[in-house]
Amino acid sequence: MIIHKLEKSDSILNTFIAQLRAKDIQKDAMRFRRNIERIGEVIAYELSKSLHYKVKKIITPLGVKKINLITNNLVICSILRAGLPLHQGLLNYFDAAENAYISAFRRHTNSNEFEIVVEYFASPTLENKTLILADPMLATGNSLVAVYNALLKHGKPKKIHIVAVIGASQGIDFIKKHFPKNTELWIATVDDKLNKKGYIIPGLGDAGDLAFGEKL
Repeated sequence: MIIHKLEKSDSILNTFIAQLRAKDIQKDAMRFRRNIERIGEVIAYELSKSLHYKVKKIITPLGVKKINLITNNLVICSILRAGLPLHQGLLNYFDAAENAYISAFRRHTNSNEFEIVVEYFASPTLENKTLILADPMLATGNSLVAVYNALLKHGKPKKIHIVAVIGASQGIDFIKKHFPKNTELWIATVDDKLNKKGYIIPGLGDAGDLAFGEKL
């Protein structure tokens, strides 16, 4: 797996991440969603540099200009519900992409153990396409692996890009073992630890609840 950690280079991205983490600022749900969306836009720009391009003639009012344009057949797939703002950020830049949505949630069997349940899925065919799999929190990695296995029923992608906002080193190590070797991970920032319940430390809390309100 090829890993791109965007935090390695200082940029305005640091501001968006800091506001996501800050417990006084993250209480503003609209700002929280917008910051995730903006991080999605930053990652989309960086990811676009790795795509395939072909020259195309563009007719202007005064002549013709050759411009290299993306040729990849993109499908953006977000994991509900926390992935929606990140999905929108990616779609703001890859506006010609097809879209897919899949649900994945933790069903706790006891206080420290859980299983990943995948229930809802809507997607075009993924066969030979470039899949961008978006999930803001890469904690244990179990959700991404469960989603990947479910997605394969709808075709084998030619290339997979995983996009995340915050991850844990343990989760990254886990998905390395389950995704194709040429998969690329684009992640804004990485923390070292998970707690006993599998949440990222220091992380930012529950991204879904912060973005859309607490669930039952």
